[in-house]
Amino acid sequence: MSRTSFNELLESGAHFGHLKRKWNPAMAPYIFTEKNGIHIIDLNKTVAKIEEACTAIKSITRSGKKILFVATKKQAKDIVAERVKAVGMPYVTERWPGGMLTNFATIRKAVRKMGSIDKMAIDGTFDNLSKKEKLMLSRERAKLEHNLGSIADLTRLPAAIFIIDVVKEHIAVAEAKRLGIPTFAIVDTNGDPNKVGHAIPANDDASTSIKLIMDIICKAIAEGLDERKVDKDKAEDEKEELTDEQRTARLLAEEEEEHGGARQPGAKRKTVGASAQGKPGTQGKPAQGKPGTQGSQGRGGPRGGGGGNTGAPRRPTR
Repeated sequence: MSRTSFNELLESGAHFGHLKRKWNPAMAPYIFTEKNGIHIIDLNKTVAKIEEACTAIKSITRSGKKILFVATKKQAKDIVAERVKAVGMPYVTERWPGGMLTNFATIRKAVRKMGSIDKMAIDGTFDNLSKKEKLMLSRERAKLEHNLGSIADLTRLPAAIFIIDVVKEHIAVAEAKRLGIPTFAIVDTNGDPNKVGHAIPANDDASTSIKLIMDIICKAIAEGLDERKVDKDKAEDEKEELTDEQRTARLLAEEEEEHGGARQPGAKRKTVGASAQGKPGTQGKPAQGKPGTQGSQGRGGPRGGGGGNTGAPRRPTR
């Protein structure tokens, strides 16, 4: 089932583009017609592009990764901030800080600075400062919160970024492209859809259009997060079951080892030092000779034979 419909987009004014003289020729495949000097967007293609974007976004959030939303234009910032905050995603609604992506390490230092000021207020260090130092730190903290407070939880580069108006946010688009970060964007008739990976052709100036599309996108994010939670719970259950099986197998192995290590009743004990050729139970007994004979030398056998070889022929004497 489609996440939105042609009529919903039509009612929100998503079909209104810019004046013809401001259009970008790259948007030609998404323009339905021209009316009173204004380009009209083909909403059937908008519906299809929204579906594609939602599928990709849902997959990203299901894997536990973050999507950074960028919307600094006046009519979009509050709409985006309210909806994105509800699903726990980072966002930038004030001025885009140059190097936000390409110089992310420096941005993280500024965020850590904000955290260190908060820590000073908690452990009492802040109270020991002079009035001037307190004022300076408070102003710095307020400035950092205003510009970077919404990305305080972004500890690494985002898996993707979602942009409202690629023309206004061209720096963010360029940085993401340079780093190979997937990009999603609402692209109006004055923008270039080829600069982003997933372009949603729609009106990026009307608040009603932005609201509708953001509601759909955030719903896809919530679905991905819910599925991730289900997958995680399922994995925990399987792990517990596996642990029980492993515990049972270990107990069985210990029992077998305990019974197998003890000498079974009736088993013969092997004598240490027994000769390899001799019979069991004898120690150091020569292999030659019959049992009970000492192998004496110089004595004749029963028939007068000399030595131990009783059956050998006698050598003639000279």
